[in-house]
Amino acid sequence: MKNNIQLEEAQSLLLNRIIPVGKCLVSLLESSGRVLSQDIKASTNIPPFSKSALDGYALIASDTRQADSSAPVQLRVIEETRAGFIAQEKVVSGTTIKVMTGSPIPNGANTLIKHEEVVRNGDYVSIFRTIKAQDNVIKAGEDIEQGKVVAQKGSLITPPLVALLAGLGISQVPVYAKAKIAFMSTGDELLDPSETLQPGKIYNSSLYGLMARCCEMGGHPLDLGIVPDEIAATTARISRGLEEADIVVSTGGVSVGDYDVMKDAMVGAGAEIIFWKVAMKPGSPIIAAVKDKKLIIGLSGNPAAAMVTFDMILTPLIKRLMGKNNPLPDKIQGVFADNFLKASPQRRFLRAKLERKDGVDCLKLTGAQASGILMSMIGCNVLVDIPAGSGPVIFGQRVSGHIVGNISDGYHQEPVEVYEEEPKREELSFS
Repeated sequence: MKNNIQLEEAQSLLLNRIIPVGKCLVSLLESSGRVLSQDIKASTNIPPFSKSALDGYALIASDTRQADSSAPVQLRVIEETRAGFIAQEKVVSGTTIKVMTGSPIPNGANTLIKHEEVVRNGDYVSIFRTIKAQDNVIKAGEDIEQGKVVAQKGSLITPPLVALLAGLGISQVPVYAKAKIAFMSTGDELLDPSETLQPGKIYNSSLYGLMARCCEMGGHPLDLGIVPDEIAATTARISRGLEEADIVVSTGGVSVGDYDVMKDAMVGAGAEIIFWKVAMKPGSPIIAAVKDKKLIIGLSGNPAAAMVTFDMILTPLIKRLMGKNNPLPDKIQGVFADNFLKASPQRRFLRAKLERKDGVDCLKLTGAQASGILMSMIGCNVLVDIPAGSGPVIFGQRVSGHIVGNISDGYHQEPVEVYEEEPKREELSFS
């Protein structure tokens, strides 16, 4: 068992043990947000035939070689057609076929002219300029050529990709199955939100927040509920989770107190401890174990700490389970738009949100940063990464972070307000 390891080592140790879950076929509408389980090749050209880019007349370009404003060329209109129908006649020299936008290019034609550029008189049109071959023609395969790989295994399926798959005639999409993640919380003090609050008790917020996070990324959460601070009961609940899920996640019971039972319960369930504690704040008392190639991850009982470690460690694992190629959070750099006056002897992650101001990416704290404060997770889409051994972080300082939420809302012009945490003299020095 390793102890007090770096975050990157913890991520690597766990990701290397992950094998993507099974595969399945889902409908087009169900596929959005899922991950492809195999490469998709185009079975046909898109478009499948050369077609008209506009309403006009299909003709042979060489017929207009001598055309000009004073001596127009006249062509006989032999047919009219529209999108969804194929012209029955063939265009030969001296003739043209009227077509609508999206109509297949008639046999014999190699160019088109807008209907606004011709003068129609009965069965004839007059053309007043030379037309080049392939003008206004959308060629077969212009978007996608037959046989081309249009999406690779491990790609996230987005709405544009759904549209493309539909355009290829694919109605059933091969994806990775949803990862099943079992969630449990330990603690005699915990109550379910459906129960009446009692003296000395608190409602279990962590369990619901983490299950919602799992749903958000397309996973399937299983609720194992609250377990008392007893080794035997916790062991039994872990064993149940291992039978039903791909990963078991718990909150609470991971520190060194008399009632912190997770380590003993994991061993009692037959698991091998991989590591205990990660050098980060909040969330350092995390414990990870493995049994029969399935992971058991114990997180801090503090709600914000549990969510931060979930974002940095569990989210990549769930994404990898569901086949995503690059599961780690994307990184971002920006200007710190706040003052955080505490020193950071230990590597620290600050809850922040991205705000774009005057073309600059600004990272602003979402509130107080204590491990038990959940309110500052609201609106948090970036975890600012403060290296161990750092002093206070001040307004205007360049910082780096990890994207853990939707940052698109941050790209608007608004004044950046400063959140200042009251300094404490003893916290400004390293200890």
